Amino acid sequence: MPRFEPFRAWRYADADRLAELIAPPYDVLSEEEIAALAARSPHNIVHVDDPRGEDRYRRAGDLFRRWCTDGVLVRDDRPSFTVYRLGFTDATGADREISGVLGGLEVLDPGVDGGAGRVLPHERTTPKASTDRLELTRATRANLSPVWGLSLATGLSAALADPGQPVGEVLDHEVDGGPVRHRVERIDDPDRVEAIAALLAADDVLIADGHHRYGVAREYRDERRAAARADSTEVAAAERTLAFVNELAPEQLSVEAIHRLYRGVGPDALRAALDRRFVRDPLPAGRAGDTDPSADAALLAAMAADGFLVLLGPDGAERLTPRPGAFDGVRALDGLWLEESLADLAGLEVDYQHGVAQARAVVADGRAVAAVLIRPVGVAEIERTAREGLLMPPKSTFFTPKLKTGLLVRPLD
Repeated sequence: MPRFEPFRAWRYADADRLAELIAPPYDVLSEEEIAALAARSPHNIVHVDDPRGEDRYRRAGDLFRRWCTDGVLVRDDRPSFTVYRLGFTDATGADREISGVLGGLEVLDPGVDGGAGRVLPHERTTPKASTDRLELTRATRANLSPVWGLSLATGLSAALADPGQPVGEVLDHEVDGGPVRHRVERIDDPDRVEAIAALLAADDVLIADGHHRYGVAREYRDERRAAARADSTEVAAAERTLAFVNELAPEQLSVEAIHRLYRGVGPDALRAALDRRFVRDPLPAGRAGDTDPSADAALLAAMAADGFLVLLGPDGAERLTPRPGAFDGVRALDGLWLEESLADLAGLEVDYQHGVAQARAVVADGRAVAAVLIRPVGVAEIERTAREGLLMPPKSTFFTPKLKTGLLVRPLD
């Protein structure tokens, strides 16, 4: 089972100014958003995590070390876990709190079956260059953004119920669907640290978000192992990577869909391919093309209740209801159904977009021929995927809210 260990974290010294200093994960930020975050403070984490300009990795590494030397960041006196709680209102209007723990997750090699030992992927990943994150890791010798893991061990939520020492809190208003409260608490009591580590080592961890980051951690670990002059403590640190782990339980997850965008073929060809396995019907009046977020939420609820997908085309929106027997023997995943339906459509290109309004806008301005709105994957299917060693199609799940970068940094030296 994967080891999960505490570490001596670097944290911002001025915890009262965290709202100016932390940032969303690098892979969801636009250039404009990075510039706006950088303008908030010369110490905002994007200056290190999303460096721009020439020789950016060396400059990021130098800046990170300067922050450590000058006291912008301070190091914990002893190893600790950090409880990270995210409070928010979900898409259904229910108040929620997700509680997980930040620590060092063991970096394991892929298994012969394509898994990663007992740290398991849950979906096929799309190709993405790892050079950027690897270069940044080399330059900073630090883990800046956490992998998001789901523990299959029961009892983690209960183990984290009692509060730790508060070390920061931010109410983030810059999110879709309402504000999110990010709260972190340090746990360095040896008995409690040992109990959490033992609990997480009792079962597998499924990667929810950050497959590429975990792959980069493996590359960096191998480099440290191979470097003849590498310090033994640095090699040991590279055997783990920063991870946020929470329990795989319905009350501890908020999963939304990532919709499909299609281009490269005409709308008639796309409809003809879909018609082989789906029945197309007009959407009820008021649902197609509505820009009201509450109407979009109602549409998604109807899709889940009545079992249909939605085709958004240049001429409007239609229901896609599976034909009887069309997907016998195929797992009940909308993304997989679409892959099966469109596998033989020559020239088709697929992209991915979270959010109904955002998918609609891409079609409206001609960046895609059409979009298909799909339903979120349920927690039971996520667990089944893990237990059976299966993989979902790429971009099957969108875990929300997104974790912040900069609440702490895990050193690799």
